[in-house]
Amino acid sequence: MFSHGLNGRPDDYQTLLTRWAAAGFVVAAPAFPHTARGADGKVLDVLNQPADVSYALTQVLALDAKAGDPLRGRLATDRVAAAGHSAGGVTTIGLFTASRDERLDAGVVFAGTALGVGTAFAGAAAPQLFVHGEADEVVAYAAGKAAYDKVPWPKAMLSLPGGDHGRALLTDGKALRVVSDTTLEFLRWTLYGDAAAKRRMPTDATRGGVATLDDHL
Repeated sequence: MFSHGLNGRPDDYQTLLTRWAAAGFVVAAPAFPHTARGADGKVLDVLNQPADVSYALTQVLALDAKAGDPLRGRLATDRVAAAGHSAGGVTTIGLFTASRDERLDAGVVFAGTALGVGTAFAGAAAPQLFVHGEADEVVAYAAGKAAYDKVPWPKAMLSLPGGDHGRALLTDGKALRVVSDTTLEFLRWTLYGDAAAKRRMPTDATRGGVATLDDHL
């Protein structure tokens, strides 16, 4: 489940999400009714978005048993992660704190903060990967790091010293390749127990010198 940022759209993240899908993951990326580009811009509705994601997740998982659906019998319904960028990162943190969805096994937070959803992480352990540019001009790196520090479960933080708020997600290039490779290895490990993928993460994260990895997985 992927949550877009404020005034964004799911297709803004097409390159990253396509890479996840090409690796075999089914990616659902809803457009939120108030915070998507072209909507009414009610920013505070971000606090309702964890519930929106949970609703959408229920609908997606139901497709595994829906006659005639292309996804019938193809979903690993017991292996689910949530990810999101910026306001979608807030949404994702909320799914593991105040609006904990116990169906989620892992989270990936891009340029997110715990503002409004808190850091009272709850429920069964769900490993978290935070990705944040140290030159983020919208959500301060320190705010993302503060939320990361409060995660009580296995966790890692991919930091991009030259990264701003979204370039590593929205623009194909060296940084996006590092981000996509690292997140894929994280998802392979957390959802499928691929120990080799976990071992590859530090190498993928530091390739090319565009990022560093704080690894507590």
